[in-house]
Amino acid sequence: MSPLAPLLVVGDALLDHDLSGRADRLAPDAPVPVVHGTRRVTRPGGAALAAYFAAQDGREVTLVTALGDGEAGRTLRLLLDGLVRVVELPLAGELSCKTRVMAQGVPVLRLDDGEGRASGTTDEALAAVGAAGAVLVADYGRGAADVLREALAGAAARVPVVWDPHPRGGPPVRGVRLVTPSAAEARDFAASAPGVRATPGEPSALTGSGAGAQVRRSADDARELIRAWGVTSVAVTLGAGGALLTHGGDPLLVSAPRSVEGDACGAGDRFAATAACLLADGELPETAVQEAVRAATRYVEDGGANGLRLDTAPAAPEADTGAAEADTAPDPFALAARVRAEGGTVVAAGGCFDLLHAGHVALLQAARRIGDCLVVCVNSDASVRRRKGGSRPLVPADDRVRVLLALGCVDAVAVFDEDTPEELLAELRPHIWAKGGDYALTRLPEARLVRSWGGEVVLLPYLDGRSTTRLAERAALGPADHPAGHRRPARKA
Repeated sequence: MSPLAPLLVVGDALLDHDLSGRADRLAPDAPVPVVHGTRRVTRPGGAALAAYFAAQDGREVTLVTALGDGEAGRTLRLLLDGLVRVVELPLAGELSCKTRVMAQGVPVLRLDDGEGRASGTTDEALAAVGAAGAVLVADYGRGAADVLREALAGAAARVPVVWDPHPRGGPPVRGVRLVTPSAAEARDFAASAPGVRATPGEPSALTGSGAGAQVRRSADDARELIRAWGVTSVAVTLGAGGALLTHGGDPLLVSAPRSVEGDACGAGDRFAATAACLLADGELPETAVQEAVRAATRYVEDGGANGLRLDTAPAAPEADTGAAEADTAPDPFALAARVRAEGGTVVAAGGCFDLLHAGHVALLQAARRIGDCLVVCVNSDASVRRRKGGSRPLVPADDRVRVLLALGCVDAVAVFDEDTPEELLAELRPHIWAKGGDYALTRLPEARLVRSWGGEVVLLPYLDGRSTTRLAERAALGPADHPAGHRRPARKA
């Protein structure tokens, strides 16, 4: 196994405290909860937490930050000692500290102390940036990125740089490989970016609420930020909805592997640190973002800021439940019209779906999670034959429709006879057209059509190793070719 590449983290370190207890009554002298039985936990925060994550993953990490000479700075040095090499910048003021008061795991109050800012740079810090093979900028708006901005611009021109921005900080330098704002941050950054324009028919002009509307807004914001900032790609984090990655074209939506609830404080740092580490190792942004979503999900599942147990294996994903009867299949056009009238998001996905397999199911489940209904557009038998040859389809259209409707994530199915679903889509007019990530390097003929009414094309990660052709080839093997214990039953005369 190749050694893990070192990572340089540049940013604003914080010291975080949690006072956790129980609250089951109000104070007699004021209508405020009484938190009792408290336990105090102190941990690295901000850029220091991102560096801590990377170091806990077994990586050599250097942190360039400002700590100062106060008690908070001394405590943070002790927490990082032996894990992270710290290169210090001068600090004006006191190191920022954040204290959360928690009751039954839910924050009821936050206290912020210290408004210290990095006030300059050093030769050692400049040398660290100049020698870095990969950089994560964890900008918390307290000056570290500002004083090293010129050096970071030089780094972005030669090595992977991931920039985790903050509303109080400046924009990333040009050439950054990946920027990781939250959905709210992306919305605010895009609104204040120079030369922002609202073009009729683009997703920003659409109304609606829910996950699908957020995906469309975030895709629009991300493309605007790529244009305004001059960066290579933007991954908008969507909390429990995963993350949306774009290089300026069709976005890749990476859903969380499962739905988890818990303390999400620090999940953004976990996401950014994982993505930066994988880019440092030479992975593509698509791979980095998928792994970052998984890491952030595990982090929240393992207790979040109070857990920090990073070696816990993810639980198996829960299967979708529910079924639809083929003889009571809903009209896809009526369904889409109703959902649209109610202000919901209509999602459509398409394909042959011949010999439905796990890759198909994963794609359809991910597509359904981003909207209020999912309509599957299926090639007719004649359409499949023209595309796949005379030996296909293996399963006739009526049976393929029935199997799809049995999936709890599918609300309706529409069959089309043309080579592409464009005519069907023109009538259906979905807000989102979802395709497998294997289309990322090709031009979808229907993309222009979908965008003509303000829709969005979203690419979803494809489950590797699943293929209808492979399944058909295995099914065609004779009895002698099958492994022992898996022989096919004899045919009836």
